[in-house]
Amino acid sequence: MHKQSAFNFANFVRTPFAIAGAALLLSNLCWAATKHPNVLIVMTDDQGYGDLSLHGNPHLQTPNLDDFARSGAQFERFFVSPVCAPTRASLLTGRDHLRTGVSGVTRGFENVRPEEVTIAELFRDAGYRTACFGKWHNGRHMPMHPNGQGFETFIGFCAGHWNTYFDPPLEHNGEEIQGQGYITDFLTDEAIKFIQTDDDEPWLCYVAYNTPHSPWRVPDEYWNRFNKMGLDTKAQCAYAMVANIDDNFGRLIAALDETSADETIVLFLTDNGANSDRFNAGMKGRKASIDEGGSRVPLLVRYPDVISSGTMVEPIASHLDLLPTLAEFCSVEVPEEVRERLNGTSLVPLLTDSTSPSEWPSRTIFTDMYRMTRPKHFRAAVRTNQWRATIQGASADSQHWKLYDMVSDPGQQKNVAAFHPEVVTQLRESYLKWRSTIDLDSLDDVRIPVGHPSRNAFRLPANEAFLIPDVGEGIRYTGDTSAGYANSWITDWTNTDAYPEWTIEVTEAGRYSISLEYTCPLESVGSQLRIEIGDQTTAVNIPKAFDPPLVPKPDYLYSTNYQDKSSWATLEIDEYDLEAGVYPIRVKINSLAGEKGIDLGSLTLIRSGNSN
Repeated sequence: MHKQSAFNFANFVRTPFAIAGAALLLSNLCWAATKHPNVLIVMTDDQGYGDLSLHGNPHLQTPNLDDFARSGAQFERFFVSPVCAPTRASLLTGRDHLRTGVSGVTRGFENVRPEEVTIAELFRDAGYRTACFGKWHNGRHMPMHPNGQGFETFIGFCAGHWNTYFDPPLEHNGEEIQGQGYITDFLTDEAIKFIQTDDDEPWLCYVAYNTPHSPWRVPDEYWNRFNKMGLDTKAQCAYAMVANIDDNFGRLIAALDETSADETIVLFLTDNGANSDRFNAGMKGRKASIDEGGSRVPLLVRYPDVISSGTMVEPIASHLDLLPTLAEFCSVEVPEEVRERLNGTSLVPLLTDSTSPSEWPSRTIFTDMYRMTRPKHFRAAVRTNQWRATIQGASADSQHWKLYDMVSDPGQQKNVAAFHPEVVTQLRESYLKWRSTIDLDSLDDVRIPVGHPSRNAFRLPANEAFLIPDVGEGIRYTGDTSAGYANSWITDWTNTDAYPEWTIEVTEAGRYSISLEYTCPLESVGSQLRIEIGDQTTAVNIPKAFDPPLVPKPDYLYSTNYQDKSSWATLEIDEYDLEAGVYPIRVKINSLAGEKGIDLGSLTLIRSGNSN
């Protein structure tokens, strides 16, 4: 079991959750120790709280999710992070995402550190079969890949989004496969095969649908349901994708009903607020916002004969709580060194009515958009049962905070900071104290591991490179932002002083051959590139033009963020003997023919033998 020692146990045991949790754990051992139920976690991508007819959406019908909600428990105030990767990191580990190494959504800042212990590792070690289907978004390289974080089966993609929704190219445990049909339908097919496998072992199945995240593509059958409703294109496509999700969720529940429904805990949640301006139940904010609408999402839980139908959970709760909750329900041992480092608490008492909301300890939930704002600026929120305090700017002084009474003003219409300065002070101080326990400097150390024994090829995608001197200075990523989002490549590379740089950590010494993927017009043939790995250098000429078109995509709304080239030319570079250690890899231009530059898709290292 992985370990870390950055937790202060003395401080932890004084918290009300540690004291209450110990007593509640003992009180539940009698029933929990006799059962190892299956677990199905379904999480969607960019579906907001308002994207359910259950929550009053006037345009959308989600009958399967609505029925499911009524069959178990609904959480009235459940919170996640405002963006994708941080939510997933906390769900998997039960820890604040910044403590896991996750501080962003791309360029490696989305990676959960290998030493973190995930729910899949805990359940696998307890005898569960484990599988993940869909979007991972917490590291593509072993051992940060799902297979390295406890999931024995993985079918899906590791990036922050996917560019192909129809007949998608995906992976199965590191090997490329070809999906059939619409991506959500295909992932559901694969998940059903897993949960219906005839096996005596219990299972943990994590279905992470990648819709309604853009690109704005959906089968016409679903799009047409929302014609003539006066919706903008994004809202119409989002609702169409959610309708598809509802159908597929219904298929999952039907599959369980045929096999093991009574022995399965099912959870449904989403990873952040809505990804466009559409109905959100009167809340302020959407995806990436520090306001309520950015992080309040549905959580629906069913566990037949244990959780009563129609249960409504009133106290605030968060994604941090799911790991300890499921571990307790399933009698999965959480080693002491892992348990001490958890930031969440088990919700079993609230779900089983063994504790009333009035007896539940008060708590504080922190949101921090570190790396989603300017350096040394703050973009954060503090949430209690009554209050939401927000801060955005260069200073976290009290006068810069906003305060909202979420009981009397759930839509955040009035900033009442001036009327409750003592509350602002209290919440500000709690936030700063919490933030001071996180090693923020360590979050800048992003290395790509090379040499894991389970893999022979190690691909370094263009969007994980850092561009020197900076994006837009004679080199940039594709897309309509400078972020270098998933699946983007390097383009407009016309400055011979600009270059991409990756930092790799070779974990197993050996000989590695290196190749790169490129495209360029005819006028750029003869350009010379220089590849630097540590102190080893190789120069290579671009031998031929290769300038394919973009792949046509069935977009209802076009975006440059979600396009692909039809193919890439491969240029073999050289072989290098690499000892274990950390190396920068740079690709530089020695000379550039023409004015249009070169597009770079990736570098790949392939293990070819042991180092001499």
